[in-house]
Amino acid sequence: MRVLSFTSLFPNAAQPLLGVFVQQRIAHFAKRPGNMVKVVAPVPYFPSWLPLSRWERMGRIPKREEIAGLEVYHPRYLLLPKISMPLQGFSMFAASFFLIRRLHHETAFECIDAHYVYPDGFAAILLGQRLGIPVVVSARGTDINLFPSFRLIHPMIRWTLKNAAGTIGVCEALRDAMVHLGAVDRKSTAIGNGIDLERFKPVEQQDARRRLGIPADSSVIVSVGALIPRKGYHVLIPALAETSPRYPNLRLYIVGEGESRAKLLELAREEGIADRVFLVGSRPNEELKYWYSAADVSCLASSREGWANVLLESMACGTPVVATRVWGSPEVIVSPELGVLVEQNKESIAQGLEQALQKHWSRRTLVGYAESRTWDVVAQEVESFLASLSS
Repeated sequence: MRVLSFTSLFPNAAQPLLGVFVQQRIAHFAKRPGNMVKVVAPVPYFPSWLPLSRWERMGRIPKREEIAGLEVYHPRYLLLPKISMPLQGFSMFAASFFLIRRLHHETAFECIDAHYVYPDGFAAILLGQRLGIPVVVSARGTDINLFPSFRLIHPMIRWTLKNAAGTIGVCEALRDAMVHLGAVDRKSTAIGNGIDLERFKPVEQQDARRRLGIPADSSVIVSVGALIPRKGYHVLIPALAETSPRYPNLRLYIVGEGESRAKLLELAREEGIADRVFLVGSRPNEELKYWYSAADVSCLASSREGWANVLLESMACGTPVVATRVWGSPEVIVSPELGVLVEQNKESIAQGLEQALQKHWSRRTLVGYAESRTWDVVAQEVESFLASLSS
């Protein structure tokens, strides 16, 4: 199958961790016999001469590069931060049209595989209509659980879903929401993300703690994610304060970076647990197995998620999870032997953490469950769905 993958959520020379989960799905699909994939990953236009480090890095992204064995193109589209969102899909389309027309002339793509409903999927449908290529659109989370609430974006999302040849949600909750917004039910499916078992695997707990400088006798909770309000750290930290009197050696390690760092440090001080909360910053993806393995429990306190990769990552390292009961999380934590589902409030999260800390967990069960959801399995499901649309 000859496929063009179109997405702005893809690694590049300046952002090697951007959209790694999208890269994994595309790369494993491309490895299946008979498949050929090229990737067009638009990036915002940033003049390389601007004296701002982030913009300067973005300006140096090459127009073409090879990533994970995939040929990746980066057309530039105009973007005015915070004010041009309603025009972003049109801008992506205009910036990519002539490149994709040339690639299609060379390759004759059978479909466009677009990731993120808006703006990426919207631009992909425009491209597909003009080039005569069917488009399959995958929803990832925010594009469906938040963007439809934006008045100017809502009609473009509905138009995208109605005109797609097929739609994929990374969880059933997203798939159902897509159908409600206009996607065709019989041409829609749910395909969750997978796990890289080479990157995420158990490390002996004390070895991991020594490597990270974590006291051996601690009770450890780890949470991985950006320091932004949606991730719920403003609820997790008070929940830790609620739990900590019964666990004198309890520690919370938050792995990630973001806009809320100062507020979270201040919150930890206000709750009287500044000595128990550690914001370790963003860490390399290959280091995460040590953080998960060092923990007794990992926690995801988000207000919304699609398919939270951190849940399977934690299980693959043999660590149970406490997660808020939102969107796709109940579809990952399908058994009380894998983790604890909670509501996003201090009391519920505190109870869930205590329940998880007291329970004896089977690491073999956790790892075995994660091993059943590899990226090869995901790629096979994607291939079967695309084939069903053309039959």
